[in-house]
Amino acid sequence: MSQDTQAVSDTSEAGTSDLLLETRQLSKYFPIKKGMWGRTVAQVKAVDRVDLQVKQGQTVGLVGESGCGKSTLGRCILRAYEPTSGEIRYRRDDGEVVDLAPLTERQLKPYRQSIRMIFQDPFSSLNPRMTLADIIGEPLRVNGVIPESEIEDRVATLLRRVGLRPEYLRRYPNAFSGGERQRVGLARALSLNPRLVVADEAVSALDVSVRAQILNLMKDLQADEDLTYLFISHDLGMVEYMADEVVVMYVGHVVETGPTADLYRRPNHPYTEALLSAVPNPDPSAARARKRIVLQGEVADPTNVPSGCPFRTRCAYAQEKCRTDVPPLREISPGRRVACHFSEELGLRGIEDLVA
Repeated sequence: MSQDTQAVSDTSEAGTSDLLLETRQLSKYFPIKKGMWGRTVAQVKAVDRVDLQVKQGQTVGLVGESGCGKSTLGRCILRAYEPTSGEIRYRRDDGEVVDLAPLTERQLKPYRQSIRMIFQDPFSSLNPRMTLADIIGEPLRVNGVIPESEIEDRVATLLRRVGLRPEYLRRYPNAFSGGERQRVGLARALSLNPRLVVADEAVSALDVSVRAQILNLMKDLQADEDLTYLFISHDLGMVEYMADEVVVMYVGHVVETGPTADLYRRPNHPYTEALLSAVPNPDPSAARARKRIVLQGEVADPTNVPSGCPFRTRCAYAQEKCRTDVPPLREISPGRRVACHFSEELGLRGIEDLVA
C-alpha cells in the first residue's frame, strides 16, 4: 500500500455515512519549555481527546469561553496545527474516508482546497500590499485550478457573489470597511469551491449592525453552494441563529452536544446552563427577569486540569464522584451527548426557563 493511500478507509464504511468530517480522540498539547536546553516541564492541553461530528450541508456551532480550545480545534482540523494524537476523518467526494492527521504537506494539498477558513479579524487577515484580485486569486494560482487568463474573471464573479462590485478588484484592503473586508475573506474562502468552511469568530470583530448582513450572506452561500460550516463563536445568540448542531467545550474537552433547539431548550450540562443564562435578550423586561448564573472560581488551568470532571471546581452540583471519576461523553438520548455523571438528575433550565 502506498503512503498516499495508507489513511483511506474502506469505501463501504464511508458510503453509508452522512458525516463529512469526524474527529476521534483528537488532542493538541503545547509544550512549555524552560531552561537553557529547552526542557519540557509541562503541557498545555488545549484540545484533549475530542470527538466531533460534522454532517454534510449542516452548520455545527462550537461554543465555549475564551481559552476553551475551540479555535485550536478548528486549526487542527485544517491542519494549520499538527495534532498531538487522534484522528481527523474526512469523507471525500468519492465516498472514501481519509484520516488527515498523519498526512504530509504534499498529501494534504488536495484537501486544503476542500476545507477552507474564514478568519476572525478582517483587518489583519488581508495583506495590505495586495489588491483584491491578488488576495482572492492567490489560492487559484497556488493550486493551479484554472488558467491564469481566467483568474480575473473568476475573482470578479466571486466579488459579485459576496455583494461587492467587480471593479473593486484593483483596490487595496485599506479602501474598505470591516464588513466589506470580511466579504473579501468570504470570497477568498470560496475561491476553490470548498465543501467545509471553518468560520473562526467570523463576525465578532464587526459592528453589531454589520454582523447580521454577514451571517445572512453566509446562510445564502451555504444554500447556494451546498457548504458545510464549523461555526466557532463565544456568542450563543449568533450560534442559535446559524447552527443546526451545537458542541460545547470547556478547557479542551467537549462537555455537551446536541441539536440547537433541543440543547437551548433543555441543557444537560451545568456549564451549558450557565452559558445560556448569559445570552442577551432584546426584550428589556425579559432580560431583567432572567436569572444569570454566575460561576464561582476561575477557569481551570489547561496545564493542570482538575482530577475527575474538569468543571467540578466551578460546578454547584459537584459530588465526590466528580472529583474521582472522569465523566465520559455518553449518549443520553438520540442525538444528545453529555459528559456529566448526574445530568439525568439535575433538571437544568433552558434559555426560556432561566427566569427569577
